[in-house]
Amino acid sequence: MKLPFVFLNLAMTADGKIASASRKIASPGSPGDIAHMMELRTYADAVMSGARTVDLNDAHLGPGGAKYRRMRLRHGLAEYNIRVIASGGGSIDPHTAIFKKMYAPVIVLTSRRVSQRRLKTLKQVATDARAFGEDVIDFRAAFAWLRKEWKVKRLLCEGGGELNGAIFRAGLVDELHLTICPYIFGGQRAPTISDGEGMAHLRYAFQMRMRSMKRIGDELFLVFRRTR
Repeated sequence: MKLPFVFLNLAMTADGKIASASRKIASPGSPGDIAHMMELRTYADAVMSGARTVDLNDAHLGPGGAKYRRMRLRHGLAEYNIRVIASGGGSIDPHTAIFKKMYAPVIVLTSRRVSQRRLKTLKQVATDARAFGEDVIDFRAAFAWLRKEWKVKRLLCEGGGELNGAIFRAGLVDELHLTICPYIFGGQRAPTISDGEGMAHLRYAFQMRMRSMKRIGDELFLVFRRTR
């Protein structure tokens, strides 16, 4: 079963938060970090986010302006990337902005606990909507399907924390691009890099090795690769 190369990109505060507890601050990253995110998208066949991230941030998950679309073409990719929304409960708002900008495919990944009526609604607004897994998304099966049916060889995930946690626990992350920003958000309900169940013991932790570190201004840009 062939899977895409999965790489994550996110910015976090010095205390490990990727957004504020109220979600009014969607990311602590600077304009330079946003440009870094857009550049990473130029290396991805598909860009994926969770339903809450897409809903709250009015996210389109597209390649951006002409500069970035030209970069995609130079990298041998299609001008526009496929856009993927992960929504285990089918909670994505069918009226959210991403469905109003159909310049590139929008695929919804969900689970079989979603009603057939809801799945039909999602199929009407998205390019495709598929259920993998019973109560939660089976990401291994879903990613294999993306590779086979949509030729997704490189998949960029942009959060949020629950989605990241799920694919870390499934052992599907190949590379992590992490920006550390000079802020403290605090708050028990503020999302972190990897939310959800978590690991009970250190021996179960997802292990990575740092590949590079670069400081730009007051931000650190780190790249980690998984330890095989």
